[in-house]
Amino acid sequence: MYLDKNLNEPLYHQLFNIMRNDIENHLDEGDQLDSERDICAKYQVSRTTVRQALDKLENEGYIEKIHGKGNFVANRLISQDLVRFYSFSEEMRKLGKTPHSKLTSFEIVEAGETLAHQLGIAEGELAFKLIRIRYADETPMLYESTFLPMERFKGLTAESISTRSMYDVLQDDFGVHISNGEEVLRPILVNRVESLYLDIPEGSPGLKITRTTREGNRVIEYTRSIARGDKFKYRVYLENEPH
Repeated sequence: MYLDKNLNEPLYHQLFNIMRNDIENHLDEGDQLDSERDICAKYQVSRTTVRQALDKLENEGYIEKIHGKGNFVANRLISQDLVRFYSFSEEMRKLGKTPHSKLTSFEIVEAGETLAHQLGIAEGELAFKLIRIRYADETPMLYESTFLPMERFKGLTAESISTRSMYDVLQDDFGVHISNGEEVLRPILVNRVESLYLDIPEGSPGLKITRTTREGNRVIEYTRSIARGDKFKYRVYLENEPH
């Protein structure tokens, strides 16, 4: 296979696109790539071109270079677009992964000033508090604390939340029609408790994601999630307004 030297696109970028396509569609996490010498021979390009393509693959998170061993397909980050409402379970299924959750706490709490403001309820009203660990296959991905106004979800049980997607429960059992939501993301270093649940070292990079979900003008969910920094990337689309 040869690269097209007549294109305006640099050879290293053509090679990057070919190798990225192989990684995304034909290779698995942990697979070893061909050696630089073999890639040079296969595509009839210089060692410099190959190294530029490999550097770009590494910088964009597709491969991991291990000194003395070679180049390997990196663990794939979960790419999440921030232009539409999404469900963790649905997104994992789209990626061919099996999502499941472990409910570690289910209790009823009295809303203090801060929580009352977040849920749009009166101080002293009751709310459900759920703590869940979200998994993709057998890998812990998120440590989540969710608050739901009890008045809206009377009859909610730990069993239903443990065995089904929370949004499925809210929509199917309580007739919720989600209108919109907003998320705020902030980089953090995970604390000891979070690190234990997420199976990563204390002080590892993470993302704190706070989500407010609404049904019409009414808040129906407030969730604080801690996402593993080595497993997620978020994408925002920007559009230029016409002048």
